[in-house]
Amino acid sequence: MGQVLHGSATTTEAVRRAIQHSQASLRSLAKRYGINQKTVAKWKKRTSVADRPTGPREPASTVLSAEDEAVIVAFRRHTLLPLDDCLYALQATIPVLSRSSLHRCLQRHGISRLPEIEGDKEPKKRFKSYPIGFFHIDIAEVQTAEGKLYLFVAIDRTSKFAFVQLVETASRVTASSFLVALIAAVPYKIHTILTDNGIQFRFPPRYANGPTARYITHMFAMRCRENGIEHRFTKINHPGPTARSNG
Repeated sequence: MGQVLHGSATTTEAVRRAIQHSQASLRSLAKRYGINQKTVAKWKKRTSVADRPTGPREPASTVLSAEDEAVIVAFRRHTLLPLDDCLYALQATIPVLSRSSLHRCLQRHGISRLPEIEGDKEPKKRFKSYPIGFFHIDIAEVQTAEGKLYLFVAIDRTSKFAFVQLVETASRVTASSFLVALIAAVPYKIHTILTDNGIQFRFPPRYANGPTARYITHMFAMRCRENGIEHRFTKINHPGPTARSNG
């Protein structure tokens, strides 16, 4: 089999092997083979005669930023949606995202294939059927080089229409703003929203029957009321439904 050397190689494997086994000085070896003394010293130190891999040690996208990739990974793991559904949901947040760049990103992170249900396991219980317009909203943490961010995720239980928004803080204000953006983005009427019991969506239980809840309306509840949306909550300590959107 012929040798495969990188384009700038000034030595062959035979020359490298001879250098490694020679007792001659760097100067004499450099003169003998017509190469730089630094090249001789380099091959003297190595135990192999093969070229080392060139290019970046870790593959990275030339289109997507590290933050973009963090959002994609968090969304995929949180929703388990197919490739094209992920693409449709994320393009508004990541305008440079294409189907090919999304696929390569999922491959780099080892999540290009959705987990298969094993034959011995019971199939997941299916949700009750609802007309389109029943959305689950959840929040996923996204770790980036700059720190922790939060990804609001909304998925229609029936149509699988998905909408996401990346924010710096997960608060009542950002949750309310996300709902307003969701209503504007969805091309049909939203009639029901299901969330967990986080403070982004309702007052803490200790305030449920106190003056806070009696005289002040939570911002998220106010947006729901203004748009004729029924707001439902998951059971306490029950996992968010968007993570099981394929169920």
